[in-house]
Amino acid sequence: MILIEQLLDTKGRDIWSISPDDTALEAIRLMEEKQVGALPVMEGEKLLGIISERDYVRRVVLKGVAETTPVKSIMTSKVRYAEPGQTVSHCMALMTEKRVRHLPVMSEGKMLGMISIGDLVKAMIVHQQHTIEELERYITG
Repeated sequence: MILIEQLLDTKGRDIWSISPDDTALEAIRLMEEKQVGALPVMEGEKLLGIISERDYVRRVVLKGVAETTPVKSIMTSKVRYAEPGQTVSHCMALMTEKRVRHLPVMSEGKMLGMISIGDLVKAMIVHQQHTIEELERYITG
């Protein structure tokens, strides 16, 4: 079993965030610059919400809202999150059930990092490949 803490150790713990008063356009530009699909919306160290490319498209582009709209007006406030001791499988099930692609990793109210569905899939593939190699070594002696 791969734990989220192990995944963060491998992928890194960089956190790029946006302020609730920044504009939707600033958020999408930062996502592009950092090559990420979502940003935590933070006030200092406090997680207030999350804004994703999907939020931008659905709440700005499709509804014709101005790109200068503050992030706080279009962010998702009810944030699902992962904890360091949870497994990759558990988080993948949560993401699938709740139809989200990004989870902040939280511990005692502090954000430790961010994971995506792509991070989880990659971790599972690497783990399965390692298991296959171990079984092949066992079989061939």
